[in-house]
Amino acid sequence: MKLGFKALFVHFFVLVFFVVAALLYFNPVLQGKVIQQSDIVQYTGMAKEQNNFRKVTGEEPYWTNSAFGGMPTFQLGAYYPHNYVKKLDNLIRFLPRPADYLFVYFLGFYILLCCLKVDYRLAALGALAFGFSTYLIIILGVGHNAKAHAIGYLPMLLGGIVLVFRKKYIGGFILTAIAMALEVGANHYQMTYYCMLLILIMGAVYFVNAILKKKFKHFAISIGILLLAVALGIATNATGLMATKEYADWSTRGKSELTVNPDGSPKENRGGLSKEYITQYSYGIVESLNIFVPRLFGGSNGENLGESSKTFNFLTDQGITRTQAISFSSRLPLYWGDQPGVAAPAYIGAVIFFLFIVGLFIVQRKAKWWLFGGTIMSLILSWGKNFSLLTDFMIDYFPLYDKFRAVSSIQVILELCAPVLAVLAVNELFKNKVTSTKKINALKISAITVVSILISLLLFKGMFNFSGSDDAFIKQNYGNELMALIKLDREAVYTNDTLRSLLFIALASITLWLYIKGKVKENLLVLGLGVLILVDLVGVDKRYVNKEDFVSKRQMNEPFRQTAVDKQIAEDEGNYRVYDPQEGLNGARTSYFHKSIGGYHAAKPAGIQDLFDFHIYKGKVSVLNMLNVKYVVQQDEEGRSYPAVNPDANGNAWFIKKLVPVTTANEEIQGLGTLDNKNEAIFNTSNFPNINRFAFQTDSTTTIQLKDYKLNHLIYISKNENAGVAVFSEMYYGNGWNAYIDGVLTDHFKVDYVLRALKIPEGEHKIEFKFEPKVVKDGSTIALASSSLLGFLIMLGIGFTFWRSRKKEKV
Repeated sequence: MKLGFKALFVHFFVLVFFVVAALLYFNPVLQGKVIQQSDIVQYTGMAKEQNNFRKVTGEEPYWTNSAFGGMPTFQLGAYYPHNYVKKLDNLIRFLPRPADYLFVYFLGFYILLCCLKVDYRLAALGALAFGFSTYLIIILGVGHNAKAHAIGYLPMLLGGIVLVFRKKYIGGFILTAIAMALEVGANHYQMTYYCMLLILIMGAVYFVNAILKKKFKHFAISIGILLLAVALGIATNATGLMATKEYADWSTRGKSELTVNPDGSPKENRGGLSKEYITQYSYGIVESLNIFVPRLFGGSNGENLGESSKTFNFLTDQGITRTQAISFSSRLPLYWGDQPGVAAPAYIGAVIFFLFIVGLFIVQRKAKWWLFGGTIMSLILSWGKNFSLLTDFMIDYFPLYDKFRAVSSIQVILELCAPVLAVLAVNELFKNKVTSTKKINALKISAITVVSILISLLLFKGMFNFSGSDDAFIKQNYGNELMALIKLDREAVYTNDTLRSLLFIALASITLWLYIKGKVKENLLVLGLGVLILVDLVGVDKRYVNKEDFVSKRQMNEPFRQTAVDKQIAEDEGNYRVYDPQEGLNGARTSYFHKSIGGYHAAKPAGIQDLFDFHIYKGKVSVLNMLNVKYVVQQDEEGRSYPAVNPDANGNAWFIKKLVPVTTANEEIQGLGTLDNKNEAIFNTSNFPNINRFAFQTDSTTTIQLKDYKLNHLIYISKNENAGVAVFSEMYYGNGWNAYIDGVLTDHFKVDYVLRALKIPEGEHKIEFKFEPKVVKDGSTIALASSSLLGFLIMLGIGFTFWRSRKKEKV
């Protein structure tokens, strides 16, 4: 990666080109519009309370009561002290969203290819191919911003590793450390984990090479440098990592103490997510061919075929208005693959796939083997339950693999490796030392291989019935005749897109043949391939993410409209919770306006999940009472919503008469079904063995009231003639919440499976609960120290490089 003046000049204008490309694709951002992302709508609902608190007070609460009855904000965009990585990230992502993430795609991939010593023209072409890969665009459309963020920095991290193994130790260390810091800071550890799997394959390839060429010293030095760089990069994000680990143990991603399911059957997997949940989104083996035939399996659950579909013609023939017919045919359920549903195919491009195959035959570099290995690993693991032998092994024995769901998303590694090898293939064609015969042979074999697959798909399409998992529902609601026409539309897009890919591969083959024969020059080859790749990929991308997905900024900032029900509930200025059974546990609309026991997050608090599964879904009102659910949104006979008042809600806190000891988590949660939770509380003696008094006296003068409410600071006043135990309708989180009685730190404990309890002396007392997460203080200290050390080493490395270059000039 040359860094002379000329090279810097070229790289600068390439980056300007990337800025223009990102803004052109997402051009509505130039009009001040924002993309309507479904996941971000939900995030806005979840984060509204903490954002309002931060805006009003200038403090960071690290806790919110608006979702799941209360949870840390560690995974909701919390701000941490000394997070200098975030400042660097903001400098890189200076474009309006989502153009900023597309720019990071381009930038990271360009850096990787430059580190692989690829011609800058091809590096820019490869960056465009990677950035416009359909899956990477669709995740921006639905709002998987953290995932996109992490994917964007993966190539940069690989580039740093490549530099180190090329003996560019200083540059490689700097790039690896910075990229690792940015990658971890993106806060999508599933993508980072998948990258680590690729790096293991990469390391194995370099290790074998070290054995064959007897370069053990260089290999050992490289590993040492990389370990230091990775450690420092990770340490700069210590606060977020430590807080996430702490929260993960408390969430559904942690180990459950329960050994039974809600129906009483034994609970099989208590150390992470269940296999069924992990593999729910598993790619079908044949379905994976949609990496180069986009709608081979229908594309998405909502394809827009407009007036060209057989379904549209059928509807209009049945007397349906043209407007209604277009509305229905604009979201046809064409997907018929193995997954519950997809927003778009994971299409990498017919041209890129073809060049990838060419690369397998012509590229002789070490990189080919880790790129090919990463592609195969990614492909097989994405099959999940459809290739259960390997998947079960990974879940049962490979560290942390059972912490992540949706195994199909590991195909991001394929989507990274394939375009790299594709570009390396073209780069190899540029080399004069590779004979024309070898080039032609690689082209012929690749063309025959890919074309044979496509022709086979056309000839044997009769093997498929084009039936999807939701077809029974469609038949029930719309009839067999319409279902038959939808199948014909599925078959039509299957054929059309197979022919489409065949055309692009034919044009790419001709372009490469003309170059090898000397009919066109390098620049014309790059231009020709660039046009084919962009027309191919952008043409598919626009089916799923386009200008129609953009709305005004205000609409995204205020995604939920306040209804008459919301207004009526808001007139009650007390502190209580709201439950909307229509939304259930999964949805953040209620959280936007009220304190909810539901919410929207991939890693929900385990306790509230268990309460729903064991009791709330079964209509156990007493559990709603202890959660202080004062309003339940109901439907009247005409389907209109209204807020039903729950007069039996326990309130914010109450004194009890009896503690009920149990010894297991199973007894604790099952005991809630018959517990008189206004007067009794159940607790697990295994977790709190020092509690030895179980009976208490209360009378009509016994009171405890919430006097002041802040997200991270609650103040109560208690009055009781006798020493007793008060239960607080707040989630127990022992790693951050501290209890104070008249300013004195006092131990509190967990009761009723999820709530807090405190022993309070007789008399009148001021009770305070403060959220003071030690993990933030400790993590920030580590982040400051590691950021300072990394900054010092980077400056030292740059200074040494400059000194060495000046020394060479004098010699």
